[in-house]
Amino acid sequence: MSTTIKTLFLDMGGVILTNGWGQASRRQAAEKFSLDFNEMNERHKLAFDAYEAGKMTLHEYLQMTVFYTPRPFTPEVFTEFMYQQSQPLPDMLQFVQQLKAKYGLKVIALNNEGRELNDYRIRTFGLDRFIDAFVSSAFVQLRKPDIAIYKLALDIAYTKPAEALYFDDRLLFIEAARSLGINGVHHTSVENTRQELLQYGMNVQ
Repeated sequence: MSTTIKTLFLDMGGVILTNGWGQASRRQAAEKFSLDFNEMNERHKLAFDAYEAGKMTLHEYLQMTVFYTPRPFTPEVFTEFMYQQSQPLPDMLQFVQQLKAKYGLKVIALNNEGRELNDYRIRTFGLDRFIDAFVSSAFVQLRKPDIAIYKLALDIAYTKPAEALYFDDRLLFIEAARSLGINGVHHTSVENTRQELLQYGMNVQ
């Protein structure tokens, strides 16, 4: 079966993995470590963009959000808890690999993620076995929905916008990609995405 799509751009959190450090995980951390969630979350909002953009380390982010005052636990223990929040979404992992194999697609991760979390997730779940390049915010110091990160991803993939398809669970990020002519699928479930792909001549059961 033929398709005009040559490259698949792929968000990670909420598509093939759980979110790396979303609000639900921060609430769990506040409960587990007896932290004031509201205070931690306000500090998170001020610091996390810089962390995701590769402008501070995870250690520096945690110093600003958690360890600005003495705690009865170590940064290492807290960091391990953060890492444990990442879990695979097996159905989508399998689906993306089937798409790649059947249609010979380049697969490029296009995600907002801090370096240490990103490295952990790539290594732990073997994402580099089927993802050809990682246009991660911490690597390129650009964050979605900045149009520049989508343009960079197109250049790295050496793909025309009309030949690219982008999966993301956040509609705003899809809309930003579409403004450049990139095809987008707002991912809400494997079945929804499977159905959306039919219009591109792509069918994986």
